[in-house]
Amino acid sequence: MSFTEVLTIIGGFTFVFHLLKLAWRCWCGLRQFVLSELWQVDLRTYGQWAVVTGATSGIGKAYASELAQRGLDVVLVSRSDDKLQMVAKEIEDHYGRKTRTIQADFTDGHSIYPAIAKELQGLEIGILVNNVGMTYSDHFAYFMEIPDAEQKITQVINCNMLSVPQMTRLVLPGMIERGTGLIINISSGVGTRPQPLLSLYSATKIFVTYISRCLHAEYKSKGITVQCVAPFMVSTNMTNNMKVNCFVKNASQFAHEALNTVGHSSYTSGCLSHALQNVALAILMPDWLRMSSFLIRKLRNQADITRERRACKEKEKLREKEE
Repeated sequence: MSFTEVLTIIGGFTFVFHLLKLAWRCWCGLRQFVLSELWQVDLRTYGQWAVVTGATSGIGKAYASELAQRGLDVVLVSRSDDKLQMVAKEIEDHYGRKTRTIQADFTDGHSIYPAIAKELQGLEIGILVNNVGMTYSDHFAYFMEIPDAEQKITQVINCNMLSVPQMTRLVLPGMIERGTGLIINISSGVGTRPQPLLSLYSATKIFVTYISRCLHAEYKSKGITVQCVAPFMVSTNMTNNMKVNCFVKNASQFAHEALNTVGHSSYTSGCLSHALQNVALAILMPDWLRMSSFLIRKLRNQADITRERRACKEKEKLREKEE
């Protein structure tokens, strides 16, 4: 056999391998984001109650409402008691499900969890949604530009990172005992790869991704699913309620599509639009470009321009009100 023939065979096997890999990824995407609309898991099989942290707005509120619509009673956990009561009433009135509320500020650290554990005692918790999270800036910023850095760093870590293992620790024993359970951890698209100018937020979200994937590997044999959801832009208070378009999802629609992926994937972008964005960014913005000083300067300058435009719009609105 000649050297040319050997290279031809190797090339053929390589081509077939990558073709099969592409076909498998396409099938997984089709099943996860298209067929899942018709092929949904009955979430009631996990247990009677779902616990949602950060449940009074944005993705958390959307998950709580969607879970209630699918037949679960919901425990709402957040820091504002007034908002908790409002969301609880909405869920009870619209979906006829039972609710419980727990007031807790996740930025306070480990001291809040004994009280949460007491409130959850005796409930058959089938689903936990670790959604609560915060950022330290509404624009791209250097690490040393974090306002009130000493306090804010601790708050972001307590809220985004500590909450996930601590809440998981509270519900996991009951799930293991029953042999079933679902834990959904909300990560972020900026946690899939390092993101300069969002350094602390990006780092906390990759923690969520890693602990989710490790826990899923540890407990899937016990009937427990740990799913990591890593969305890109969703229109919420955290994203200044951005205008919804083909790239930016509405929170309610995102929660609906993301819950459809349960049982089809343990790691997901949540919706087809965000999955395609993830693929596109991986190709168009490799790590060497993402981490380059050139791009960092461009992003920082663009952030300044956006802030100035936003400030001008706010001033114009104030003038119109005065007139």
